[in-house]
Amino acid sequence: MTTRRPFTCSVFIGISLDGFIAREDGDLHWLTSRGEAAGDDLGYDAFIENIDTVVMGRGTYEPGLTYDPWPHADKHVVVLSSTLPEDADPRVTVRRDLDALLWHLTERGSKGVYVDGGQVIRAFLRAGLIDEMTLTTVPVLLGTGLPLFGPVGGDIPLVHVSTQVFGASVVQSTYRIHRPSD
Repeated sequence: MTTRRPFTCSVFIGISLDGFIAREDGDLHWLTSRGEAAGDDLGYDAFIENIDTVVMGRGTYEPGLTYDPWPHADKHVVVLSSTLPEDADPRVTVRRDLDALLWHLTERGSKGVYVDGGQVIRAFLRAGLIDEMTLTTVPVLLGTGLPLFGPVGGDIPLVHVSTQVFGASVVQSTYRIHRPSD
C-alpha cells in the first residue's frame, strides 16, 4: 500500500527532548504551556490546510473530547480502535484495524491524512505509510511518559526538509521518509 495509495500521510506532533508525547497519565501541560510561550501556532495552521482527514487512536481521541470547540470540525475524523463503539460519536468514523482503515480512506477519496497519536503513528510507520513527519521539540526532559517512537520493524531512513527555532527554545524539524524510489 505504500506506493499505490492515493493519499499522503503526515505527522505533526509535539515531543519532549527525551521523546515523550505525554506524561504517563496523558497530561500535556508541559507541552501546551511552552507552546503558548513560543508565541506562534508553530506552523500548524499551514500544515492543516492540506489535510482532509485526521486519523487517531482512542488514546488521542478521548482526551480530545474535552476540547471546546471540537478541533476537527471541518475534517473527516477516523478513530482506529478495537474497543470504541462504532456509534460512539457522530463526528467520527471508527475502524477496527489498519486494513479496514486504509480501505476506508481510499474509498472516501482522502488526499491528505494527518496521523496522530503514538500507537497509530508507530503502526503507520511499521506499515510504511508515513510520508512526512514534523516534530516540534519542547526543551524539557520528562524522564518517563508515553513515547512517540518504539519498535517500528526496522530502520526508517529520513531526509531532513527543514528546521525552525521558535520562542521558548522550541525547535521544529520536518523530515520526509526516504523510499528507495526517491
